[in-house]
Order: sequence, then structure tokens, then C-alpha cells
Amino acid sequence: MIVLDAPFLNLPEIPVDKFLPIFLNSSAVLLFGLFYVAIYTLVKMGYLKKIYMPFAYFFWCLQTYCLYYVIDALGSDPFTVKVLMIAMFGYLLLPHLYYYLNQRSEERYEQ
Repeated sequence: MIVLDAPFLNLPEIPVDKFLPIFLNSSAVLLFGLFYVAIYTLVKMGYLKKIYMPFAYFFWCLQTYCLYYVIDALGSDPFTVKVLMIAMFGYLLLPHLYYYLNQRSEERYEQ
């Protein structure tokens, strides 16, 4: 059995005066991510007009900004910041890849 001592648990403490902004921004990361995927999916499925696609990207930008605020408020190290920003870039590209592969597979099976 592995027992971790206190020096191995290097978690930053959240200051009391920053708790509410961190909580609200971390909640906004989830909500803006949901809005980004929902609008993107509805536009790709044809339920919304293509004019609404910039709103999806706007919500992604808001999500990225809120995540960066949370990272900065918690005082994360530069490696964690880079990893999370790369993950956000992947979150931007993943729906594009999914719908591209979906469209290619439909074209393949129609032939």
C-alpha cells in the first residue's frame, strides 16, 4: 500500500477572497463549453443557420479565457498552463474532426 505524506501533496490553497471568482469562472468553463458544442452541433446538423457559427467560436473563446483566469488565480505552474491551453485547442478542433470523419464515412457508404 502506498501512503503519500504531506510533502507529496502539493496542492495550492484557494484564498478565501478569490473563492467566488474561481468557482464562477470554473463553472463558466463548463457552461461555455456546452454552448460551444451545442451551437456547433446544431449548425452542422442543419437545425440552426450557418450565421450562428461565430457564436459557437465566441463561446469557445470565453471558455478559454475563463479557464486561463482559473489557472492564473490558482497559481499553476507554466507546464500546466501549456498543457491546458493545448487541451483547449484540441477541444476547438475535435468537433471539426468528428464531423469531417462523419461526412467522409457517409460519402464512402453512399458509393
